[in-house]
Parts: sequence; structure tokens; C-alpha cells
Amino acid sequence: MELIDYLNTHFLTRAQLLAACATAPARLDAFTAAGTMPARSYRLQVHIDCTSYFGAHAEDHAIDWHARGNVAWLRMLLEGAEDPYACFAARYRAALDTLDLYRAAPMPALMADAHVREEWGHFIAGTYGLCTRTGLPEDIAAKELAIRVIRLLTDDGRPLDGTERMRLGDAIDLLDHASSPFAPHERARSSRGRYVDALRRQYDLK
Repeated sequence: MELIDYLNTHFLTRAQLLAACATAPARLDAFTAAGTMPARSYRLQVHIDCTSYFGAHAEDHAIDWHARGNVAWLRMLLEGAEDPYACFAARYRAALDTLDLYRAAPMPALMADAHVREEWGHFIAGTYGLCTRTGLPEDIAAKELAIRVIRLLTDDGRPLDGTERMRLGDAIDLLDHASSPFAPHERARSSRGRYVDALRRQYDLK
């Protein structure tokens, strides 16, 4: 039941998302079909076998789970946002500009139109709903920046000087803050497992 406990704690079912936004399923489906609303992050196919005094009974259900940040995004769409992609891009870039790690060593490639458009695609696919705490542009920007810095410092396996170790620690902390905990069966293979848990052990970072 660890997976169900994890989903109940960190995500909303489709019904809960609709209730939080006081909207109808058709409106959510229309935004999703239009490519302006993030898709579910998880789907559970559930088979239930039940026995009681009245005998045996079986049911099959598909349960969709959405990032909690999707509430704010869906409300924005319901309020009539004219250009959801432009909103995403502006928030993504603004978030980068607020991060000390970015201001200390800007990475223009993260601001480039092609990159932001690619990030939008992952956002709409529901991928970032799975791997960031909120699934929203601010956490997406932080995660992307943190991973870029971590890989820049560690991919070649060279020893780090004191300043580089400090920068690595800052990047890992940022990724830790932006990343979801991940489901129990995913954590070892996730960005958290590879870039937070493993590197803190490897570099003896607290």
C-alpha cells in the first residue's frame, strides 16, 4: 500500500481536482485536449475482488492522479487565460532570474525559446507533475537549473575545489527543494535518487 499512501499524500484524484476547482469534467477534458492543461501524472488500474455474505463481487477501475499544483493552473484556465504557453514561459524565466544559483552564473540556454518550448511539452504531458513538488513553472525552472549545475560539476568525475563543492551543495539543495519525493518504486532511478541521495553520499554533503 506504499504507492497508494504516496499518491494520497502528494497528488489529487481527478474527482478531487474537479471539486477543488468547482468545474465539470467536460471543461477539464477540453483544456487537456487543447494542450493547455497538464495531463495526469499517474494512472492506477485497480481490480477489486470482494467477498461478503452476499457472495463474490469484482470491479475494475482506472484512477487518475494529478499534481496538486494543477489546481492553480486549472483555475487560471477557467478564469480565461488567453495564452497559457506565454504565461508558462514568463513564469519559468522569471523564476530562473530569482535564483541565486542562476544569477551567479547565468545559463542562457535555459532561457532560449526552444528549451522553454521543450519544457512546456513535458509540463503538458504531466511529467513535471510527477517529478517536481508542484508541477508548476517555478519548480520546473529550479529543477532544470539544479540538474544542469550538478552535471556540469560532476559528470567528468574530477575532484572539486572548495568553491565548487559549495556550488554543488547549493545545487543539490535546490533540487531537493524542487523535486518530488517520488513513489517508492521510482526513487532509486529518479533524479532525486541519482542527484540528491547518491551525490550527498559521494561528496559527504549534508
